[in-house]
Amino acid sequence: MTTRWSVVLLAQRDIAPGAEAALETLCRGYWYPIYAYARRAGRTPHDAEDLTQEFFARLLEKDWLLAASPEKGRFRTFLLVALKRFMANDWRRSTAQKRGGGQSALPLDTTDAERRYAGEPVELLAADEIYERRWAMTVLDQALDQLGAEFSAEGKGAEFESLKCWLAAERGSIPYGEVASALGNSEGAARVAVHRFRKRFRQLFKMAIARTVAEGEDVDEELRRLVAVLSRA
Repeated sequence: MTTRWSVVLLAQRDIAPGAEAALETLCRGYWYPIYAYARRAGRTPHDAEDLTQEFFARLLEKDWLLAASPEKGRFRTFLLVALKRFMANDWRRSTAQKRGGGQSALPLDTTDAERRYAGEPVELLAADEIYERRWAMTVLDQALDQLGAEFSAEGKGAEFESLKCWLAAERGSIPYGEVASALGNSEGAARVAVHRFRKRFRQLFKMAIARTVAEGEDVDEELRRLVAVLSRA
């Protein structure tokens, strides 16, 4: 399986067409965990925005990929190590030039970021834990968004809204009679619908994880790690 991250790793040897686009796509999807880390590390909202923009600008422009290796080939790990080095050694604010010389590397919705950050249990979690929590939630949200898009494409948006609230429910706690009433079908059909919905979500969640690990890496190991993080949330 060739994933976005494995394409980026191959770019170290200049043999991966599309590596730059693959890296940018990953960065666009996972900027908020970086922002949340910066905020938990004590940066103000304005400084966290500047830091996040400049970090990604440099990541996309410099040869930072030389620090990545397939042996520790999770994009999650690489990004956090690169961020810590950047914050310790490289970030120099300038009143004349900010955010990569005036060029926004990524469109950041910092208003939404602050709303999300306000809901973080920052008094209970360290910066690294906030980062992992938000990373796991980002992967989960991506899978849910893709599942919603699939249902919408089939004209089943209302069915998606009815089923998504039962994703995390224990099997014995799902009121299939209520689900059937909401879907307008039988209880047996509701059971099948919930089962298929949850199964497809698990598939998409695993696929979202696979896009952030190196080729050949044990996706199931990363899956277990992120599920453990979510279970502590």
